[in-house]
Amino acid sequence: MTSSSEKAVTHERGFQLQNAHWLWLSAVLIVADQITKQLVVNNLALFDRIPVFDWLNLTLMHNTGAAFSIFAGATPWLFVALSVLVSVGILIWMRRHPHGERLVAASLALILGGALGNAIDRATRGYVIDFVDFHIQGWHYPAFNVADSAIVLGAILLGVDMLFGRNDPPVR
Repeated sequence: MTSSSEKAVTHERGFQLQNAHWLWLSAVLIVADQITKQLVVNNLALFDRIPVFDWLNLTLMHNTGAAFSIFAGATPWLFVALSVLVSVGILIWMRRHPHGERLVAASLALILGGALGNAIDRATRGYVIDFVDFHIQGWHYPAFNVADSAIVLGAILLGVDMLFGRNDPPVR
């Protein structure tokens, strides 16, 4: 009978099956992101608003930049290339990361799904569809979408793991 540490060694050269199942989370996020964006595009004109709560609107916006519209006006293919590079880096990280650290694997899957969800928009539309508009007393948080939420949540969870996760050396 083999232990989990022996399994990690066995699969060290190939993609670890224990982390590959987290790619389903990425796939579900991509599908949810694209469906919600298409629903908004089908039902709202650019800048139209549907109030949901006093502090939340659904508002169709086109983001030609990166997070919070920084670098707006840069070629969309720059962002697509960056998303692909980040995605490859995440896949390599997932492959090399110990399979027992679920928080890191889930975090990476969230970031991967978000990066690819927004990359699909950039490649097919030339911009990202944003539609969630939080606002308080005239101040509006930059509009975002499901993919952006996944990226932020994944980054926060990675930070939590770095601060509070176990510091055991990886199994070799």
